Amino acid sequence: MIPYGRHSIDESDIQAVVDVLRSGFLTQGPHIDAFEKAVAEYTGAKYAVAVSSGTAGLHLAALAAGVGPGKSLVTSPITFVASANAGIYAGGSVHFADIDPETINMSPESLRQVLEREKNVQAVVPVHFAGLPCDMTSIRAIADEFGAKVIEDAAHALGATYEDGSRVGCSRYSDMTIFSFHPVKAIAAGEGGMITTNDETIYRKLLRLRSHGINKADDSFLLEREAFDEDRLQNPWYYEMQELGFHYRITDIQCGLALSQFKRLPSFIARRHELALQYDQALADLNWLRPAQTAGRSQSGHHLYVVRVDFQKLGKTRGAVMRDLRANGIVCQVHYIPVPLQPFYQNQGFHLEHYPEAARYYREALSIPLYYDLSDSEQNLVIESLKALLG
Repeated sequence: MIPYGRHSIDESDIQAVVDVLRSGFLTQGPHIDAFEKAVAEYTGAKYAVAVSSGTAGLHLAALAAGVGPGKSLVTSPITFVASANAGIYAGGSVHFADIDPETINMSPESLRQVLEREKNVQAVVPVHFAGLPCDMTSIRAIADEFGAKVIEDAAHALGATYEDGSRVGCSRYSDMTIFSFHPVKAIAAGEGGMITTNDETIYRKLLRLRSHGINKADDSFLLEREAFDEDRLQNPWYYEMQELGFHYRITDIQCGLALSQFKRLPSFIARRHELALQYDQALADLNWLRPAQTAGRSQSGHHLYVVRVDFQKLGKTRGAVMRDLRANGIVCQVHYIPVPLQPFYQNQGFHLEHYPEAARYYREALSIPLYYDLSDSEQNLVIESLKALLG
């Protein structure tokens, strides 16, 4: 079967994990610090904090941005549920800004409408859908106008660049940026995430939040009489939990794999870019199908390749098309079921019809295979199968 996405593991990755296992470190070791430094240097951010997943990163970022009771965040309806759930995790609430139909990213115009209507928004969470960066210049300007923090959900966008050439993750246009290292993302750590920021106060808060509210290395002690002996020497056993935190630490094993994968990121992105362009050319003449994103090919991280199919005019349901493709050995997916359509969010009063562009996109969306190890012959099979079904 040809899946819609897949990680790529080679012998160097396997050896990197073996080396960690033999090093004596399993959980908190030097590979975590090395991975954080590598991502910070690559993106151009001052600080990077590795966590157990992209979802954990979103949760901690929401807290660090001040989302909580009486406060909310705004995100896109076309994203994985974690982008919205972060606001609920933090004790706050969520709003959605509709998408731009050409980019499938958050519409700045819709964001402005939400911020004019809702007066308790603490953070804006634009999602770089499929790896294509949002219009961050506009989004940042609008968020600043309304006093909201900006958290980029870049789970799809490691290796992507903005129009000015800077890399996603530099946090030039945001307070924090979140990455994911789930196996189908640009690089794999098994599970894992990263938060980048240029704000030292946010950075130190994130360090505490990921580890039970304890940061032994960097925080000044609040209870000095407990922390030091009569000669002002630090008591070697002492630590302080200064706020409520979580167990969101990543492990040295995961970071050993991630560091090995990170060395291959340029080739991963280049191949994804090549495959996307080949799809663009091969699928250009189909009657009922068009790429969901055509702009920004040189900027995108190309996590997904999504097509929009007019199933009604085609005379076939999406389910039937997906089953026919699977019969040919091709597994497709839909990214994503709009978050307001989920039962949990419907029960909170959200309705998909309030987001017409997201609803229109969802009716037509189909993610077709795109990953580093997808061969030209496999891609040709996908293309010919689509032409036979949709031509």
